Amino acid sequence: MQRTCFLFLLSILPSLNAAASDRPNIIYLMLDEWGYFESGHMGHPELLTPNIDRFANEGMRFTNAYAGAPVCGPTRCVLLTGLHSGHTSMRNNNGYAPIREDEPTLATMLKQRGYVTGGFGKWGIGGRGTSGVPEKHGFDEFFGYYDQVHAHTFYPQYLIRNSREVPLKGNKGESFYEGETHAQLEIFKQSLRFIRDNKDQPFFCYLPWTPPHGLWGIDEDDPSWQLFKDKPWTAGQQTDRDARVYAAFMHMMDRQIGEILALLKESNIDDNTIFFLSGDNGGQDYFNTKDRPHGFFGPNLNPKTGERFRAGKGSLYEGGLKVPYLVRWPGRVKAGAVSEHVLCFQDVMPTLAELTKTTNPKTDGLSFLPTLLDKSGQQKHSHLYWEYGNQTTVRMNHWKAYKGRSGKWELYDLSKDVEEQRDIATNHPEILNRLVEFAKDAHQPIKPGKVYDREVIEKDRRQAPHKRKPNPSKQGN
Repeated sequence: MQRTCFLFLLSILPSLNAAASDRPNIIYLMLDEWGYFESGHMGHPELLTPNIDRFANEGMRFTNAYAGAPVCGPTRCVLLTGLHSGHTSMRNNNGYAPIREDEPTLATMLKQRGYVTGGFGKWGIGGRGTSGVPEKHGFDEFFGYYDQVHAHTFYPQYLIRNSREVPLKGNKGESFYEGETHAQLEIFKQSLRFIRDNKDQPFFCYLPWTPPHGLWGIDEDDPSWQLFKDKPWTAGQQTDRDARVYAAFMHMMDRQIGEILALLKESNIDDNTIFFLSGDNGGQDYFNTKDRPHGFFGPNLNPKTGERFRAGKGSLYEGGLKVPYLVRWPGRVKAGAVSEHVLCFQDVMPTLAELTKTTNPKTDGLSFLPTLLDKSGQQKHSHLYWEYGNQTTVRMNHWKAYKGRSGKWELYDLSKDVEEQRDIATNHPEILNRLVEFAKDAHQPIKPGKVYDREVIEKDRRQAPHKRKPNPSKQGN
Protein backbone atom coordinates (compact mmCIF):
# COMPACT_ATOMS: atom_id res chain seq x y z
CA MET A 1 0.00 0.00 0.00
CA GLN A 2 2.75 2.43 0.96
CA ARG A 3 4.70 1.54 -2.18
CA THR A 4 1.58 2.15 -4.29
CA CYS A 5 1.08 5.61 -2.75
CA PHE A 6 4.74 6.42 -3.27
CA LEU A 7 4.61 5.42 -6.93
CA PHE A 8 1.43 7.45 -7.39
CA LEU A 9 3.11 10.54 -5.95
CA LEU A 10 6.06 10.05 -8.26
CA SER A 11 3.70 9.82 -11.21
CA ILE A 12 1.94 13.11 -10.48
CA LEU A 13 5.02 15.17 -9.53
CA PRO A 14 5.76 16.17 -13.15
CA SER A 15 2.22 17.48 -13.59
CA LEU A 16 2.40 19.32 -10.26
CA ASN A 17 5.69 20.93 -11.31
CA ALA A 18 4.21 21.86 -14.67
CA ALA A 19 1.22 23.46 -12.98
CA ALA A 20 3.50 25.45 -10.70
CA SER A 21 5.61 26.64 -13.63
CA ASP A 22 2.45 27.73 -15.47
CA ARG A 23 1.61 30.07 -12.60
CA PRO A 24 4.89 31.16 -11.02
CA ASN A 25 4.88 34.04 -8.60
CA ILE A 26 5.78 37.28 -10.37
CA ILE A 27 7.62 40.22 -8.84
CA TYR A 28 8.19 43.32 -10.96
CA LEU A 29 10.37 45.86 -9.17
CA MET A 30 11.03 49.16 -10.93
CA LEU A 31 13.39 51.74 -9.44
CA ASP A 32 12.66 55.37 -10.29
CA GLU A 33 15.43 56.97 -12.40
CA TRP A 34 17.90 54.15 -11.73
CA GLY A 35 20.59 54.83 -14.31
CA TYR A 36 21.96 52.26 -16.74
CA PHE A 37 25.44 52.32 -15.19
CA GLU A 38 24.49 52.94 -11.54
CA SER A 39 25.47 49.56 -10.10
CA GLY A 40 28.63 47.72 -9.22
CA HIS A 41 28.33 45.01 -11.86
CA MET A 42 28.29 47.75 -14.52
CA GLY A 43 31.59 49.06 -13.22
CA HIS A 44 30.42 51.92 -11.01
CA PRO A 45 33.28 52.83 -8.66
CA GLU A 46 31.28 54.45 -5.81
CA LEU A 47 27.72 53.15 -5.58
CA LEU A 48 27.40 50.02 -3.42
CA THR A 49 24.98 47.46 -4.87
CA PRO A 50 26.09 43.94 -3.78
CA ASN A 51 22.60 42.41 -3.90
CA ILE A 52 21.81 43.86 -7.33
CA ASP A 53 25.17 42.58 -8.53
CA ARG A 54 24.32 39.11 -7.18
CA PHE A 55 20.88 39.38 -8.81
CA ALA A 56 22.60 40.00 -12.17
CA ASN A 57 24.94 37.05 -11.63
CA GLU A 58 22.00 34.77 -10.83
CA GLY A 59 19.81 35.93 -13.71
CA MET A 60 19.78 37.46 -17.18
CA ARG A 61 20.84 41.00 -18.04
CA PHE A 62 19.41 42.74 -21.10
CA THR A 63 21.72 45.26 -22.77
CA ASN A 64 19.04 46.69 -25.08
CA ALA A 65 16.06 47.28 -22.81
CA TYR A 66 14.04 50.43 -23.42
CA ALA A 67 11.61 52.25 -21.17
CA GLY A 68 8.12 52.90 -22.47
CA ALA A 69 8.70 56.66 -22.21
CA PRO A 70 11.39 59.00 -20.85
CA VAL A 71 9.40 60.08 -17.76
CA CYS A 72 7.55 58.47 -14.85
CA GLY A 73 3.84 58.46 -15.68
CA PRO A 74 3.86 57.63 -19.39
CA THR A 75 6.43 54.85 -18.96
CA ARG A 76 4.25 53.22 -16.29
CA CYS A 77 1.30 53.46 -18.64
CA VAL A 78 3.18 51.56 -21.37
CA LEU A 79 4.32 48.90 -18.90
CA LEU A 80 0.91 48.28 -17.38
CA THR A 81 -1.21 48.44 -20.56
CA GLY A 82 1.13 46.88 -23.14
CA LEU A 83 0.59 49.78 -25.56
CA HIS A 84 3.33 52.01 -26.95
CA SER A 85 3.17 55.74 -26.38
CA GLY A 86 1.42 56.44 -29.68
CA HIS A 87 -1.56 54.39 -28.51
CA THR A 88 -1.71 54.98 -24.75
CA SER A 89 -4.47 56.94 -23.05
CA MET A 90 -2.06 58.86 -20.79
CA ARG A 91 0.90 60.62 -22.40
CA ASN A 92 1.75 63.57 -20.16
CA ASN A 93 3.53 63.71 -16.82
CA ASN A 94 1.40 66.06 -14.72
CA GLY A 95 1.21 63.56 -11.86
CA TYR A 96 -2.49 62.64 -11.75
CA ALA A 97 -3.51 62.06 -15.39
CA PRO A 98 -5.45 58.77 -15.61
CA ILE A 99 -5.89 55.87 -17.94
CA ARG A 100 -9.46 55.07 -18.96
CA GLU A 101 -11.74 53.08 -16.68
CA ASP A 102 -12.25 50.24 -19.18
CA GLU A 103 -8.56 49.59 -19.87
CA PRO A 104 -7.04 46.23 -18.91
CA THR A 105 -3.67 46.11 -17.15
CA LEU A 106 -1.13 43.48 -16.17
CA ALA A 107 -3.10 42.98 -12.97
CA THR A 108 -6.50 42.47 -14.62
CA MET A 109 -4.92 39.98 -17.01
CA LEU A 110 -3.27 37.98 -14.23
CA LYS A 111 -6.36 37.99 -12.01
CA GLN A 112 -8.11 36.04 -14.77
CA ARG A 113 -5.52 33.33 -14.16
CA GLY A 114 -6.15 33.27 -10.42
CA TYR A 115 -3.34 35.55 -9.26
CA VAL A 116 -3.53 37.64 -6.11
CA THR A 117 -2.39 41.13 -7.13
CA GLY A 118 -0.71 43.81 -5.07
CA GLY A 119 1.14 47.03 -5.82
CA PHE A 120 3.39 49.05 -3.52
CA GLY A 121 5.06 52.32 -4.46
CA LYS A 122 4.30 55.09 -6.94
CA TRP A 123 1.29 54.42 -9.20
CA GLY A 124 1.43 57.41 -11.53
CA ILE A 125 -1.36 56.60 -14.02
CA GLY A 126 -4.37 57.96 -12.19
CA GLY A 127 -4.67 60.06 -9.06
CA ARG A 128 -7.41 59.58 -6.50
CA GLY A 129 -10.71 60.79 -7.86
CA THR A 130 -9.96 59.65 -11.44
CA SER A 131 -10.74 56.73 -13.72
CA GLY A 132 -7.22 55.39 -13.31
CA VAL A 133 -7.05 54.26 -9.67
CA PRO A 134 -5.35 50.84 -9.28
CA GLU A 135 -8.15 49.09 -7.38
CA LYS A 136 -10.32 49.64 -10.48
CA HIS A 137 -7.61 48.11 -12.67
CA GLY A 138 -7.09 44.67 -11.28
CA PHE A 139 -5.18 45.31 -8.06
CA ASP A 140 -6.54 43.69 -4.92
CA GLU A 141 -4.56 46.30 -3.05
CA PHE A 142 -2.24 49.18 -3.80
CA PHE A 143 -0.34 51.04 -1.11
CA GLY A 144 1.77 54.12 -1.65
CA TYR A 145 1.42 57.23 -3.75
CA TYR A 146 -1.22 57.58 -6.47
CA ASP A 147 -0.19 61.07 -7.68
CA GLN A 148 3.46 61.58 -8.62
CA VAL A 149 3.57 65.01 -7.04
CA HIS A 150 2.55 63.40 -3.73
CA ALA A 151 5.61 61.16 -4.23
CA HIS A 152 7.97 64.14 -4.25
CA THR A 153 8.32 63.82 -0.48
CA PHE A 154 9.33 60.82 1.63
CA TYR A 155 7.72 62.37 4.72
CA PRO A 156 4.07 62.99 3.73
CA GLN A 157 1.32 63.07 6.32
CA TYR A 158 -0.27 60.03 4.72
CA LEU A 159 0.02 57.41 2.01
CA ILE A 160 -2.90 55.81 0.13
CA ARG A 161 -4.30 52.29 0.28
CA ASN A 162 -7.09 51.58 -2.22
CA SER A 163 -7.95 55.31 -2.36
CA ARG A 164 -8.11 55.67 1.45
CA GLU A 165 -5.62 57.71 3.44
CA VAL A 166 -3.21 55.90 5.77
CA PRO A 167 -1.66 58.41 8.24
CA LEU A 168 2.10 58.23 8.80
CA LYS A 169 3.01 58.75 12.44
CA GLY A 170 4.83 61.95 13.32
CA ASN A 171 4.84 63.48 9.84
CA LYS A 172 3.70 67.11 9.70
CA GLY A 173 4.30 67.36 5.96
CA GLU A 174 6.06 70.71 6.29
CA SER A 175 9.46 69.62 5.02
CA PHE A 176 10.87 67.33 2.38
CA TYR A 177 13.55 66.18 4.80
CA GLU A 178 11.94 65.86 8.23
CA GLY A 179 9.45 63.49 9.79
CA GLU A 180 9.15 60.48 12.03
CA THR A 181 8.01 57.93 9.42
CA HIS A 182 9.86 57.44 6.13
CA ALA A 183 7.39 56.51 3.39
CA GLN A 184 9.69 54.11 1.54
CA LEU A 185 10.26 52.08 4.70
CA GLU A 186 6.49 51.71 5.14
CA ILE A 187 6.05 50.79 1.48
CA PHE A 188 8.82 48.19 1.84
CA LYS A 189 7.20 46.67 4.94
CA GLN A 190 3.93 46.29 3.08
CA SER A 191 5.75 44.74 0.11
CA LEU A 192 7.22 42.04 2.37
CA ARG A 193 3.89 41.52 4.14
CA PHE A 194 2.13 40.89 0.82
CA ILE A 195 4.69 38.27 -0.21
CA ARG A 196 4.48 36.52 3.19
CA ASP A 197 0.67 36.54 3.20
CA ASN A 198 0.42 35.05 -0.30
CA LYS A 199 3.35 32.64 -0.44
CA ASP A 200 0.99 29.67 -0.74
CA GLN A 201 -0.84 30.93 -3.85
CA PRO A 202 0.22 32.54 -7.14
CA PHE A 203 0.84 36.26 -6.66
CA PHE A 204 1.78 39.27 -8.74
CA CYS A 205 3.72 41.80 -6.68
CA TYR A 206 4.24 45.09 -8.52
CA LEU A 207 6.83 47.32 -6.86
CA PRO A 208 7.22 50.71 -8.59
CA TRP A 209 9.42 52.15 -5.83
CA THR A 210 10.27 55.86 -5.82
CA PRO A 211 13.98 55.80 -4.80
CA PRO A 212 16.56 56.65 -5.91
CA HIS A 213 14.50 59.53 -7.34
CA GLY A 214 14.25 62.47 -4.92
CA LEU A 215 13.85 64.95 -3.25
CA TRP A 216 16.25 63.07 -1.07
CA GLY A 217 15.06 62.80 2.52
CA ILE A 218 16.43 60.00 4.69
CA ASP A 219 16.36 59.06 8.37
CA GLU A 220 19.55 60.05 10.19
CA ASP A 221 19.90 56.56 11.70
CA ASP A 222 19.32 54.68 8.44
CA PRO A 223 22.17 52.17 8.01
CA SER A 224 22.62 53.08 4.34
CA TRP A 225 22.97 56.77 5.26
CA GLN A 226 25.63 55.88 7.80
CA LEU A 227 27.78 54.48 4.99
CA PHE A 228 27.76 57.70 2.98
CA LYS A 229 27.05 60.63 5.30
CA ASP A 230 30.72 61.46 5.83
CA LYS A 231 31.93 60.94 2.27
CA PRO A 232 34.23 63.84 1.29
CA TRP A 233 32.29 64.53 -1.89
CA THR A 234 31.86 68.02 -3.30
CA ALA A 235 28.91 68.27 -5.64
CA GLY A 236 28.49 72.02 -5.40
CA GLN A 237 26.94 74.24 -2.73
CA GLN A 238 23.64 72.80 -1.42
CA THR A 239 23.88 69.51 -3.31
CA ASP A 240 26.67 67.82 -1.34
CA ARG A 241 24.21 66.20 1.05
CA ASP A 242 21.80 65.29 -1.76
CA ALA A 243 24.57 63.43 -3.59
CA ARG A 244 25.34 61.44 -0.45
CA VAL A 245 21.67 60.68 0.13
CA TYR A 246 21.31 59.54 -3.49
CA ALA A 247 24.13 57.04 -2.93
CA ALA A 248 22.48 55.98 0.33
CA PHE A 249 19.17 55.52 -1.48
CA MET A 250 20.79 53.20 -4.02
CA HIS A 251 22.25 51.18 -1.16
CA MET A 252 18.87 51.19 0.63
CA MET A 253 17.20 49.80 -2.50
CA ASP A 254 19.93 47.20 -2.78
CA ARG A 255 19.50 46.29 0.88
CA GLN A 256 15.75 45.89 0.50
CA ILE A 257 16.15 43.79 -2.66
CA GLY A 258 18.44 41.55 -0.64
CA GLU A 259 15.74 41.18 2.01
CA ILE A 260 13.18 40.19 -0.62
CA LEU A 261 15.52 37.55 -2.02
CA ALA A 262 16.09 36.21 1.49
CA LEU A 263 12.33 36.08 2.11
CA LEU A 264 11.77 34.09 -1.09
CA LYS A 265 14.28 31.48 0.02
CA GLU A 266 12.99 31.44 3.60
CA SER A 267 9.45 30.89 2.27
CA ASN A 268 10.59 28.10 -0.10
CA ILE A 269 9.22 29.93 -3.14
CA ASP A 270 12.47 31.18 -4.68
CA ASP A 271 12.49 28.57 -7.45
CA ASN A 272 8.87 29.35 -8.33
CA THR A 273 9.24 33.13 -8.47
CA ILE A 274 10.29 35.08 -11.54
CA PHE A 275 11.69 38.43 -10.49
CA PHE A 276 12.03 41.40 -12.88
CA LEU A 277 14.21 44.36 -11.87
CA SER A 278 14.48 47.51 -14.00
CA GLY A 279 14.70 51.26 -14.12
CA ASP A 280 11.65 53.25 -15.19
CA ASN A 281 13.33 55.68 -17.59
CA GLY A 282 16.76 57.01 -18.39
CA GLY A 283 18.99 58.53 -15.73
CA GLN A 284 19.43 62.21 -14.97
CA ASP A 285 22.73 64.06 -14.61
CA TYR A 286 22.15 65.09 -11.00
CA PHE A 287 24.81 67.03 -9.09
CA ASN A 288 27.05 67.62 -12.12
CA THR A 289 30.26 69.52 -11.53
CA LYS A 290 33.16 70.74 -13.65
CA ASP A 291 34.96 67.50 -12.91
CA ARG A 292 31.82 65.39 -13.39
CA PRO A 293 29.85 67.04 -16.21
CA HIS A 294 27.79 63.89 -16.87
CA GLY A 295 26.30 63.94 -13.38
CA PHE A 296 28.03 63.17 -10.11
CA PHE A 297 27.29 59.45 -10.51
CA GLY A 298 27.27 59.41 -14.34
CA PRO A 299 24.07 57.36 -14.82
CA ASN A 300 24.44 57.33 -18.61
CA LEU A 301 28.25 57.33 -18.73
CA ASN A 302 30.03 54.03 -19.37
CA PRO A 303 32.84 53.99 -16.77
CA LYS A 304 34.79 51.45 -18.85
CA THR A 305 34.70 53.10 -22.29
CA GLY A 306 33.92 56.76 -21.53
CA GLU A 307 30.97 56.67 -23.94
CA ARG A 308 27.77 58.36 -22.83
CA PHE A 309 24.19 57.85 -23.91
CA ARG A 310 23.00 61.21 -25.19
CA ALA A 311 20.82 63.41 -22.93
CA GLY A 312 18.77 61.84 -20.12
CA LYS A 313 15.37 61.74 -18.47
CA GLY A 314 12.75 63.58 -20.54
CA SER A 315 14.56 62.97 -23.83
CA LEU A 316 13.95 60.38 -26.55
CA TYR A 317 17.66 60.13 -27.24
CA GLU A 318 19.23 56.96 -25.80
CA GLY A 319 19.95 58.58 -22.45
CA GLY A 320 16.25 59.05 -21.76
CA LEU A 321 15.18 55.54 -22.76
CA LYS A 322 17.89 52.95 -22.07
CA VAL A 323 17.34 51.28 -18.69
CA PRO A 324 18.98 48.53 -16.65
CA TYR A 325 16.93 45.35 -16.96
CA LEU A 326 17.49 42.11 -15.06
CA VAL A 327 15.38 38.95 -14.75
CA ARG A 328 16.00 36.20 -12.20
CA TRP A 329 14.28 32.82 -11.98
CA PRO A 330 16.44 30.09 -10.42
CA GLY A 331 16.57 26.94 -12.50
CA ARG A 332 14.64 28.50 -15.40
CA VAL A 333 16.50 31.65 -16.45
CA LYS A 334 20.17 30.92 -17.08
CA ALA A 335 22.41 32.43 -14.41
CA GLY A 336 24.89 35.04 -15.59
CA ALA A 337 23.32 35.30 -19.06
CA VAL A 338 23.58 38.52 -21.07
CA SER A 339 21.16 39.15 -23.94
CA GLU A 340 21.31 41.77 -26.68
CA HIS A 341 17.63 41.22 -27.51
CA VAL A 342 15.88 44.57 -28.04
CA LEU A 343 12.84 44.87 -25.79
CA CYS A 344 10.55 47.64 -24.61
CA PHE A 345 8.06 47.92 -21.75
CA GLN A 346 5.07 47.01 -23.94
CA ASP A 347 6.66 43.56 -24.27
CA VAL A 348 6.09 42.71 -20.62
CA MET A 349 2.35 42.03 -20.94
CA PRO A 350 2.63 39.44 -23.75
CA THR A 351 5.63 37.90 -21.97
CA LEU A 352 3.63 37.39 -18.76
CA ALA A 353 0.65 36.17 -20.77
CA GLU A 354 2.76 33.49 -22.46
CA LEU A 355 4.45 32.62 -19.19
CA THR A 356 1.16 32.05 -17.36
CA LYS A 357 -0.77 30.70 -20.37
CA THR A 358 -3.19 33.59 -20.09
CA THR A 359 -5.06 35.33 -22.87
CA ASN A 360 -3.73 38.86 -23.04
CA PRO A 361 -5.45 41.95 -24.45
CA LYS A 362 -4.32 43.42 -27.73
CA THR A 363 -0.89 44.95 -27.22
CA ASP A 364 1.94 46.51 -29.20
CA GLY A 365 4.42 44.13 -27.60
CA LEU A 366 6.13 40.83 -28.33
CA SER A 367 6.83 38.17 -25.75
CA PHE A 368 10.51 37.76 -24.88
CA LEU A 369 9.88 34.55 -22.96
CA PRO A 370 11.80 32.45 -25.53
CA THR A 371 14.88 34.55 -24.83
CA LEU A 372 14.40 34.25 -21.08
CA LEU A 373 14.08 30.47 -21.26
CA ASP A 374 16.83 30.09 -23.90
CA LYS A 375 14.44 28.61 -26.43
CA SER A 376 13.94 29.13 -30.14
CA GLY A 377 11.11 31.09 -31.70
CA GLN A 378 11.96 34.57 -30.41
CA GLN A 379 10.19 37.20 -32.51
CA LYS A 380 11.78 40.59 -33.07
CA HIS A 381 10.17 43.98 -33.55
CA SER A 382 10.23 45.34 -37.08
CA HIS A 383 10.49 48.72 -35.36
CA LEU A 384 9.83 50.46 -32.05
CA TYR A 385 8.07 53.81 -31.62
CA TRP A 386 8.01 56.51 -28.93
CA GLU A 387 6.47 59.94 -28.63
CA TYR A 388 6.64 62.43 -25.80
CA GLY A 389 5.69 66.10 -26.01
CA ASN A 390 7.27 67.51 -29.15
CA GLN A 391 9.61 64.56 -29.63
CA THR A 392 9.24 61.45 -31.78
CA THR A 393 11.59 58.49 -32.16
CA VAL A 394 11.62 55.28 -34.19
CA ARG A 395 14.14 52.46 -33.95
CA MET A 396 14.51 49.79 -36.67
CA ASN A 397 17.33 47.32 -36.12
CA HIS A 398 20.38 49.52 -35.54
CA TRP A 399 18.83 52.61 -37.15
CA LYS A 400 17.21 55.30 -35.06
CA ALA A 401 15.34 58.38 -36.28
CA TYR A 402 14.68 61.30 -33.94
CA LYS A 403 12.64 64.48 -34.29
CA GLY A 404 12.62 67.15 -31.62
CA ARG A 405 11.52 70.74 -31.15
CA SER A 406 13.14 71.90 -34.40
CA GLY A 407 10.86 69.60 -36.41
CA LYS A 408 13.85 68.25 -38.34
CA TRP A 409 14.38 64.50 -38.51
CA GLU A 410 17.78 63.13 -37.55
CA LEU A 411 19.15 59.65 -38.22
CA TYR A 412 21.72 57.64 -36.27
CA ASP A 413 23.39 54.27 -36.70
CA LEU A 414 23.48 52.89 -33.14
CA SER A 415 25.84 50.07 -34.10
CA LYS A 416 28.54 52.65 -34.81
CA ASP A 417 27.34 55.70 -32.86
CA VAL A 418 25.73 54.80 -29.54
CA GLU A 419 26.29 58.40 -28.39
CA GLU A 420 24.11 59.73 -31.25
CA GLN A 421 26.63 62.36 -32.25
CA ARG A 422 26.69 61.87 -36.04
CA ASP A 423 23.45 62.73 -37.84
CA ILE A 424 23.55 60.77 -41.12
CA ALA A 425 20.07 61.63 -42.36
CA THR A 426 21.37 63.07 -45.64
CA ASN A 427 23.43 59.92 -46.28
CA HIS A 428 20.50 57.49 -46.04
CA PRO A 429 17.30 59.23 -47.17
CA GLU A 430 15.57 55.95 -48.06
CA ILE A 431 16.04 54.56 -44.54
CA LEU A 432 14.92 57.82 -42.92
CA ASN A 433 11.81 57.97 -45.13
CA ARG A 434 10.89 54.44 -44.09
CA LEU A 435 11.22 55.31 -40.39
CA VAL A 436 9.19 58.48 -40.84
CA GLU A 437 6.40 56.42 -42.41
CA PHE A 438 6.48 54.08 -39.42
CA ALA A 439 6.08 57.11 -37.16
CA LYS A 440 3.09 58.42 -39.11
CA ASP A 441 1.34 55.06 -38.86
CA ALA A 442 2.11 54.61 -35.15
CA HIS A 443 0.53 57.78 -33.81
CA GLN A 444 -3.16 57.81 -32.90
CA PRO A 445 -5.10 60.66 -31.26
CA ILE A 446 -5.27 60.23 -27.51
CA LYS A 447 -8.46 59.02 -25.81
CA PRO A 448 -7.81 60.08 -22.21
CA GLY A 449 -9.26 58.94 -18.91
CA LYS A 450 -11.52 61.08 -16.74
CA VAL A 451 -11.15 63.21 -13.63
CA TYR A 452 -14.09 62.92 -11.23
CA ASP A 453 -12.95 64.73 -8.09
CA ARG A 454 -10.43 67.53 -8.51
CA GLU A 455 -10.53 68.42 -4.82
CA VAL A 456 -9.09 65.10 -3.63
CA ILE A 457 -6.41 65.29 -6.34
CA GLU A 458 -5.29 68.68 -5.07
CA LYS A 459 -5.29 67.43 -1.48
CA ASP A 460 -2.81 64.69 -2.33
CA ARG A 461 -0.62 67.06 -4.33
CA ARG A 462 -0.43 69.46 -1.37
CA GLN A 463 1.33 66.70 0.58
CA ALA A 464 4.47 67.80 -1.24
CA PRO A 465 5.68 70.93 0.64
CA HIS A 466 6.45 72.92 -2.53
CA LYS A 467 2.78 72.61 -3.55
CA ARG A 468 1.45 74.02 -0.29
CA LYS A 469 0.25 77.61 -0.13
CA PRO A 470 2.61 79.83 1.87
CA ASN A 471 1.70 80.28 5.52
CA PRO A 472 1.46 84.06 6.12
CA SER A 473 2.53 83.66 9.73
CA LYS A 474 5.89 82.23 8.59
CA GLN A 475 6.68 84.79 5.93
CA GLY A 476 9.84 86.73 6.61
CA ASN A 477 11.16 84.25 9.19
